[in-house]
Amino acid sequence: MQALQEHSLSCPYCGETIEVLLDCTIDYQQYIEDCFVCCRPIQFSVSVNGDGTFQVDATDENA
Repeated sequence: MQALQEHSLSCPYCGETIEVLLDCTIDYQQYIEDCFVCCRPIQFSVSVNGDGTFQVDATDENA
């Protein structure tokens, strides 16, 4: 498995599909990254499961 995985999701503000790179070498992480379309801050929570799959939650910063 590659350390960085590309993942598609919808921006919680503008609804546009965006691509993000996820670091799958870290079991759990939270960070804020701006939407590439509307430039608003998205809060990401990423969990990597033992089988290499991951769960991504993207919410608006004030949620």
